Amino acid sequence: MLLVLNTGSSSLKLAVFNAALDLVVDGNVSGVGGQGRMALGETKTDVTTSNHGEALDCLLKGLRARGIAMSDITGAAHRVVHGGRRLTAPMRITPEALAQIKAMVPLAPLHNPPALAGIAAVTAKLPNLAQFASFDTAFHAAQPDVATAYALPRAQRDAGIRRYGFHGLSYAGMVRQFGDKLPRRLLALHLGAGVSLCAIKDGRSIATSMGYSPLSGPTMATRTGDIDGMAVLRIAQELGFDAATELLNKQSGLLGLSGITADMRALLSDPSPDAAFAVEHFVYSVVHQAGGLIAALEGVDAIAFTGGIGENSAPIRERIMAKLAWLGDLPVHIIPADEERQIAIDATSLLQAP
Repeated sequence: MLLVLNTGSSSLKLAVFNAALDLVVDGNVSGVGGQGRMALGETKTDVTTSNHGEALDCLLKGLRARGIAMSDITGAAHRVVHGGRRLTAPMRITPEALAQIKAMVPLAPLHNPPALAGIAAVTAKLPNLAQFASFDTAFHAAQPDVATAYALPRAQRDAGIRRYGFHGLSYAGMVRQFGDKLPRRLLALHLGAGVSLCAIKDGRSIATSMGYSPLSGPTMATRTGDIDGMAVLRIAQELGFDAATELLNKQSGLLGLSGITADMRALLSDPSPDAAFAVEHFVYSVVHQAGGLIAALEGVDAIAFTGGIGENSAPIRERIMAKLAWLGDLPVHIIPADEERQIAIDATSLLQAP
């Protein structure tokens, strides 16, 4: 069996797949670093953990209680948000690979450290277990330079300031699920707490809405989406760097616009003008981004929705497609986000490699 881990700053998500890549059980620990909650399958319990190692220990004990022995586990695979320009394919975690992932921390200071904490937790609990990493940026790594370069002097570009794109594991899973029915020019929309769009041509990413970080693109749950750099500098000057980072990433987006909640379902059912405006802004920003990516594709053959909102909110899909009606009668697909299985597939291919 294979463990797939997605580690956040205060959470640890786990999924277990068998040799046929069927999901056996999934679960998570929230509130890592204090009082939290563990869910494993249908079982939910209160737990107190001081770090990710203790959170993993809780989940492993839960697996053993379900009859899954540690000897049944053949590997652990991790989601790593940022691979930079070098880490563009799934890889086995070796000391050299670990050093490369650590080197990417300046590019993703909010995202890569939790992944490293997850790797360290597995190493401490299961030191002889093979470990693997899949990168959210990898699917976009072959985009042309004209799509990834910011118009900055070479010194900044050489220092890694460029577009990378994210949600790559979601998009890779989407391409896999389409199989030989994949449209040649596909506009993919990952709509959830994080929101991005991707122009996929012949199964490859040629442009995407997220950039140097997951902050850019359409309006998100708590992230601003696109914002002028000078506005960012003003906010940072007035509030300080740390407070500005918190504001842009965790206090903005749907939450900031509505002043109520970041939850799309709650906003759709709320009759207040602020809630309605937040939803309108979300739809407008997605459609605005879609136009540019359709231009990058030089046309579009189909549109696919994924992510929590993309899969489950028919009203949002309908409002977006109504604003894209000028495209004509296009096929619209709903593809379940399957990032964990994609990570499991990546790790299995490495496990089976000679």
